[in-house]
Amino acid sequence: MEQITPPKQPIPVYILLRENTLALDLIGPAEVLRYANRLAEMEGRPALFDLRYISAESRIDTSIGLSLAGFSALPKRVPTNAMLLLIGCTGNDDDFSGLAAQATVAWLRRHVKPSHRLLCICTGALLAGYAGLLDDRQCTTHHNHYDSLRKLAPRARVLENRIFVEDGSAYTSAGVTAGIDLTLHVVAQIAGYQFAAAIARTMVIYMRRAGTDPQLSPWLAFRNHLHPAIHRVQDAIIGNPSADWTIAQLAQIACSSERHLTRLFREHTGTGVVDYLHRIRIGLARELLVQSDLGIERVAEVGFNSTRQLRRIWKKFETTPPSHYRAIDRDAATGHF
Repeated sequence: MEQITPPKQPIPVYILLRENTLALDLIGPAEVLRYANRLAEMEGRPALFDLRYISAESRIDTSIGLSLAGFSALPKRVPTNAMLLLIGCTGNDDDFSGLAAQATVAWLRRHVKPSHRLLCICTGALLAGYAGLLDDRQCTTHHNHYDSLRKLAPRARVLENRIFVEDGSAYTSAGVTAGIDLTLHVVAQIAGYQFAAAIARTMVIYMRRAGTDPQLSPWLAFRNHLHPAIHRVQDAIIGNPSADWTIAQLAQIACSSERHLTRLFREHTGTGVVDYLHRIRIGLARELLVQSDLGIERVAEVGFNSTRQLRRIWKKFETTPPSHYRAIDRDAATGHF
């Protein structure tokens, strides 16, 4: 459904550590990537990510008083498909005068290329900004550090009140837990939105989109609950949205009566079963309009009886007509699910 092909080989992920690393900035994204590998292996596929911890120092202290050692030195070569994570720090986040900091900045300037995904967690954006990696890009950081980022990176366009911001291959996030949101978003781009949503459910995390986006993806919306039967129904709909679903069939999946399913579904998701099904089908139709050259008649086959029904239900959930998504730039239309 998502037309995403996960990589056949693990993506090298370099997690850059510095003195006074904020522990949650490190652990949160790293756990997302670990769960991604675990889920891929459970599905019989290779691990998606190869995590490598690097630093200009041989030992660092974290924000919670735990000392870390045993990581690698800054590598002399970075593969073209690598991902780099710059972790936030506590204390003098905007002071890069020390020898280790200067060595780190020089390494970043020398090795980070446009082919790399650059993920800046919290005040990791300050380091990226100082190194010139955010020039002419939109970005964000922790709300206490907007002014510092503007001072360190005067050519960057700092956006406030955003969970995370994506501009090309550069990704920046707000404070602490927003790094988890950002990492889930990147995993979704690499392995698919259903895959990332499964990780979020396992970690008991509500998966969010960036603040610039107009709405939640239908594949991720209405999943902020813990009811297993409702998740089974949602998984069944997402797995085969074009099926001729009836409330009776879905009730069997939920092991409940039709009336009980209808009540439970609205209670736990905040929307009705039929509306949820329609949202999924409209979301799929929108993707097909953006990512393919299929005519509207073929697009309607995602679960609608006719193009007339597609347009009628489309108006219920979308403010712009289907032709809007066929005409605008496809990358911009796809958004960040």
